[in-house]
Amino acid sequence: MTLTTTYQLSNGVEIPIVGFGTWQTPDGDVAEHSVLTALKAGYRHIDTAAAYKNEASVGRAIVKSGIPREEIFITTKLANTQRTFEETRKAIDASLEQLGVDYLDLYLIHWPNPKKYRPNWQATNADSWRAMEEAVQAGKIRAIGISNFHPHHIDALLETATIKPVVNQIYANPSDPQDELVAYNTAHGILTEAYSPLGTGRIFEIESLQTLADHYQKTIAQLVLRWSLQKGFLPLPKSVTESRIIENTKLFDFEITPEDMAVIDQLKGQVGTAANPDEVNF
Repeated sequence: MTLTTTYQLSNGVEIPIVGFGTWQTPDGDVAEHSVLTALKAGYRHIDTAAAYKNEASVGRAIVKSGIPREEIFITTKLANTQRTFEETRKAIDASLEQLGVDYLDLYLIHWPNPKKYRPNWQATNADSWRAMEEAVQAGKIRAIGISNFHPHHIDALLETATIKPVVNQIYANPSDPQDELVAYNTAHGILTEAYSPLGTGRIFEIESLQTLADHYQKTIAQLVLRWSLQKGFLPLPKSVTESRIIENTKLFDFEITPEDMAVIDQLKGQVGTAANPDEVNF
């Protein structure tokens, strides 16, 4: 495996098995430099969102990299504030413009139950999905998916969807691997993408991981990202530090034993869990 190795999504689209995350990366020079550094380090999968407010910086980095557009997999997401059918259509076009591209590889509904639309979240998701399906037919998007959806959200979406979601991007790391949700995703042919695979940095607080990392002559980050890959996830590590961006690419020259995978699996709840999407305040 390498950074350009791919999973095949249920619609046949190939997606690189590790993505570079940009959540909490400030717009402007910081975002542009970090994405450019990631591309130079070998990443070919960049994950952003309208809510991150850094799509334009991501787009500039892609242009400056000189890498052909078709060699880079770009994901962005629909913001919670634009969720009607017409708003979703406009949001897709706005993301295309911000990124400076004429198509998106993957587009996700960012949250299933935003506060603004909470009384009618089922209809809201159906409306957004219909606009996303329209964009697929128009050639603006290659694949569509969801983020932070639980099974009851997906079940409701599937009642009206004509294109099934290919990805569910969720908070997933050793502290909260969300086993039941991952099993549901897998049973429905939905790839699990893991955002905050390092627990927004808190995973480094778990002392037992250092012992394991030392055994493999790797860092905690490398160990946990490798665990994510061996779980069948698609991790989305984020950093703005060049040395760590490069460090997080070195995942393919070792394998965690089943016994040590089981040890890591026992770390649930140690440094936090995922937010409940039906209770978020945004």
